Amino acid sequence: MSRERVDYGRRHGQHGDLWVPDGPAPELGWPVVVVLHGGFWRAMYTKSLMTPMSADMIDRGWAAWNLEYRRIGTIPSGGWPGTFDDVGAGIDHLATMAGEHRLDLGRVVTVGHSAGGHLALWAAGRAKLAADAPGAGNLLLRGAVGLAPVADLVEANRLGLGGGVVPRLMGGTPEQHPERYAVGDPAKLLPMGVPQVLVHGDNDGAVPLSVSRGYVERAMAAGDPATLVELPGVGHMELIDPASQAWSATVVHLRRLLA
Repeated sequence: MSRERVDYGRRHGQHGDLWVPDGPAPELGWPVVVVLHGGFWRAMYTKSLMTPMSADMIDRGWAAWNLEYRRIGTIPSGGWPGTFDDVGAGIDHLATMAGEHRLDLGRVVTVGHSAGGHLALWAAGRAKLAADAPGAGNLLLRGAVGLAPVADLVEANRLGLGGGVVPRLMGGTPEQHPERYAVGDPAKLLPMGVPQVLVHGDNDGAVPLSVSRGYVERAMAAGDPATLVELPGVGHMELIDPASQAWSATVVHLRRLLA
């Protein structure tokens, strides 16, 4: 396997680890999983959270692009709009790397955990954004997978998730900045026309299962192909452990999306 740190921008935090399997690539190139870590968008949490998962992916024949991005706290310009700009730019940077690393840009899926799940789902709706919106771009996704995702920012704000962190991400409440939430909240971008899979444990003390249930209900009502995988007895962090049954349940859907 190869693991290479790649800068996709010049600002602090604009980099990622590109993991590529060993051996000859398939005829069309390696399918790609864009990996987005959680931590309620706070600077103290980094892409290292997703290193074990990324290593597992290349063993399955998938390239993994484990993105870092500007976050709120000690990272300058994190939150709105920097976090969204970074994730969009990081995904679009795959086009720059595709030739050298034999990446199949027709098979790109996002996978994110918690706050990263919010970003993974949001990225699936980028095609609906205006050209000048934060994070706008044109690399289309085959699908998006949210692991205990903060899928609905308005609901997350109502529940006070992460100690009331959502207004810090968005620079204010939904009432103060409805135009930002209209662009940055995946629940506001439905329907996306992209398959979405949400995997959530019913013993999650950080992001309640009800958030994913409500999101999937709205996505399906809007006509999107959305799936909710509920895992009995599973908490928040088991979902990113590649040795867990929770990860095995996720892999089933990744295979389907990347086929």
